[in-house]
Amino acid sequence: MRTFTIVAVSFLVLLTAGAGWLYLELNGNINTFDADGLSKNRPGASAAGKNVLVIGSDSRAGDNKKLGGGQGDVGRSDTTFLLHVYGDGEHAVGVSIPRDTLVDIPPCKLPNGSWTSGASRQMFNSAFSVGDTAKGNPACTQNTVEKLTGLRVDHTIVVDFAGFSSMTSAVGGVDVCVPKDLYQGDLNPNLGSRGELVFHKGEQKVSGQKALDYVRVRHGIGDGSDIGRIQRQQAFVSSMIKKVKSEGFDPTTLLPLANAATKSMTVDPGLGSAQKLLSFAMSMKNIDLHNIKFVTMPWRYQGSRVAVVEPDADRLWAALRADETVDGKDAGKKGAKKDDKPSPSAPVSGAGVSVSITNATRINGLAARAAGALKEHGYRITATATSATRDEATTVIDFGPGEADHARTLARLFPGAFVRGTADHGIAVTLGRDYATASASPSPSASSSAPVPSEVAEKARSADDNPCSNLTYG
Repeated sequence: MRTFTIVAVSFLVLLTAGAGWLYLELNGNINTFDADGLSKNRPGASAAGKNVLVIGSDSRAGDNKKLGGGQGDVGRSDTTFLLHVYGDGEHAVGVSIPRDTLVDIPPCKLPNGSWTSGASRQMFNSAFSVGDTAKGNPACTQNTVEKLTGLRVDHTIVVDFAGFSSMTSAVGGVDVCVPKDLYQGDLNPNLGSRGELVFHKGEQKVSGQKALDYVRVRHGIGDGSDIGRIQRQQAFVSSMIKKVKSEGFDPTTLLPLANAATKSMTVDPGLGSAQKLLSFAMSMKNIDLHNIKFVTMPWRYQGSRVAVVEPDADRLWAALRADETVDGKDAGKKGAKKDDKPSPSAPVSGAGVSVSITNATRINGLAARAAGALKEHGYRITATATSATRDEATTVIDFGPGEADHARTLARLFPGAFVRGTADHGIAVTLGRDYATASASPSPSASSSAPVPSEVAEKARSADDNPCSNLTYG
């Protein structure tokens, strides 16, 4: 996701710089928003961990206008996530909140100083547009996130298109992998024709406008949804941060990067100077890239919108409020032993659980093979089928409301599967080529070496993942 990329790289820039000449020069770049718009009825601050809200602004005002996409100058939020930094100062998790999620928006302050009365079942990204200003309404989005999660947001950062474009150019481009040829019509389905080739299939380097197109494309790749795009954006983060870290810094590359990062930001007053940003970055200096995880809030489709899956989302927010990890792999508490390991996995039992299986590969008989393996664990197979799309790389487990625990247990039989709360009911497995490879050896088992699925609706992604080998397009 482009927003976290800019913020993460910005922190790396400031941490590496440390020099007064740099961050004093950058002070004039940083804009702040009015904190008077924050709710007077906020969650209490936590003694353990901190929460940073990161918002990607979709405004077409100013330098963003030439980068294309929407209409008008009203600020809109695109990608949004909440970064929880654990109390040990060594781990963090970023939780993406789909922009089409139906949520309650609490009272928010308008530009004229009055307050709205609040509204229920509104699209999440509409909170940022309250007041119809080009700069958006970060305080309203923060109020909405605090109401949704029960977590107090310590800092809020807004990042725009222009900054993202400049940074990808400043680092000399970012390596990505595209699963198929993509055309102008995939970027803009209203074009009415396929148009010209934009991305060729395979590995390539993107920067500037092309980098924007890559992280924004929804159609013609994956399932065409904003959720699928989130996965691709998370993988892009990995590639860009690794690129910056691997090349190191010197003044000739540092200043363009820092300029692009800070010019792209609007922050709360607590981060309103380069010195404050540096201080905040220093508080996260002990977080290794492999200790930054990415997940998406538990969700499912509700018509053309997204609904929050409960009680799974409540469990996620409760875990973060308690400063507990969501994947069970890393210690989140100060003083915890770094070499702590999860206990060996218990045997998988599917007694009383019904599952449907679809083969989305070109390997005949794969669904029957999986059905046989699951029956050995007590699962009831309701149906087996073959997908019209038969070139999926990664196995997907879809679950409905109340089935999260069963889905996590089932995923132990499919190491590396992508688990998500998109089904209206029950559990459905869509087999990818990864299962075909794994099941060519003995039947899958719940060994202690298998990845443990997240407590939320998808597996946690590590920030040092390789996007070409780990990116899920389905």
